[in-house]
Amino acid sequence: MSKNFDVVVIGAGPGGYVAAIRAAQLGFTVACIDEWKNEKGGPAPGGTCTNVGCIPSKAMLQSSENYDHAGHAFADHGIEVKGLSLNVKKMVARKDSVVKQNNDGILYLFKKNKVTFFHGRGSFVKAADGGHEIKIAGATEENIFAKHVVVATGSNPRALPGAAFDEKLILSNTGALAITDVPKRLGVIGAGVIGLEMGSVWRRLGSEVTVLEALPAFLGAVDDAVAKEAFKQFTKQGLAISLGVQIGAITAGKNDVTVNYVDDKGAAQKAVFDKLIVSIGRVPNTIGLNAEAVGLKLDERGFIAVDADCKTSLPNVWAVGDVVRGPMLAHKSEEEGVAVAERIAGQHGHVNFNTIPWVIYTSPEIAWVGKTEQQLKAEKIAYKSGSFPFLANGRARALGDTTGFVKFLADAKTDEILGVHIIGAMASELISEAVVAMEFRASSEDIARICHAHPSLSEAVKEAALAVDGRALNF
Repeated sequence: MSKNFDVVVIGAGPGGYVAAIRAAQLGFTVACIDEWKNEKGGPAPGGTCTNVGCIPSKAMLQSSENYDHAGHAFADHGIEVKGLSLNVKKMVARKDSVVKQNNDGILYLFKKNKVTFFHGRGSFVKAADGGHEIKIAGATEENIFAKHVVVATGSNPRALPGAAFDEKLILSNTGALAITDVPKRLGVIGAGVIGLEMGSVWRRLGSEVTVLEALPAFLGAVDDAVAKEAFKQFTKQGLAISLGVQIGAITAGKNDVTVNYVDDKGAAQKAVFDKLIVSIGRVPNTIGLNAEAVGLKLDERGFIAVDADCKTSLPNVWAVGDVVRGPMLAHKSEEEGVAVAERIAGQHGHVNFNTIPWVIYTSPEIAWVGKTEQQLKAEKIAYKSGSFPFLANGRARALGDTTGFVKFLADAKTDEILGVHIIGAMASELISEAVVAMEFRASSEDIARICHAHPSLSEAVKEAALAVDGRALNF
């Protein structure tokens, strides 16, 4: 086996494995190093996203939603379910099966594209002969040479001081996805994407879920109108959400966790939970990379410092995904991975941060792209707004889910779309039309003039675009 490669990628998460495949498609000899292990100790490429993030959480969200529908929504459709029971272990086993299918799929893609895969931890040794020597520490230790190195080592969950993750009582996303019995009392610290998604899963399955959020505003990065609707829907479903809290001591007992905190009125409070999920953000993963040995520069927050093209401080060393600046999103990582591979080949890779979609896979789903209304106001940009409720959409009525709306924000003079915000069923799928439109700098009138299938949820997108000019047809 050759030990010399044109491109070596450290990390096989969404950014890493996609970078490796694209580089191989462009004719380079490519190796990818990843240390993630499955329960049998074998390779499990895909990073946090595939193993303990995006993929397994969506599997659990789907399973829990099916259970919730069977217990409640099916009756409205004339479907009577008797003797409904829950097998959490089987649900988790299905989730694990979905994860393994994705792991195996990546290994297949490596083989198909002639990417050499090394199972182990990759780290820098030294600069050598116009490239870098990389050490692989796995079942055996070996060194390989790379002309170009792409660092895609991802991120780790941020722990609260004094409350380290034990993944039994105090859980990160990893432990939250491995619970095999429904906890009666579940605490969630952090009302972000992970906290709301995991809280929703276990609330549907029967947990009493309390969400504690330090910020005074709910989903501050989301458009205000969407955030208000989301708060209303989540609390209506049974999530107990407290904002503006100050977390104090967290004490793990034998079978429960006690959280002391001060509420938004300044009163001391204490809550006892069977399990506690801590989801207060993530930190870049540079542990064991040996960056200091080769002078790889990190910024003040611990991210690998890169320029707009993902070039690091070292020649022919690149970095992508969660380990660099920008949103910690799997699809952002993928786009950077492709762009870097193309830049190595002398092409002009493209990543537009302004048109990266965001999604929260709760029910209702939340998705958006571009500016929020509060951002446009802060930046003093003149805009027009148009909204359309799913309550007036025929397909939503037929589905039995009319929650939420679509909202367009367009430039007051040019009508260029500046932002689109959706809360409702299948928002994660509907947002793609807005991403395409914004990438091509379309106007709201362009969307308003395009024929959309009837009946479909996408008609709400068209109607919201029409509403920008005050001419929605069905509301």
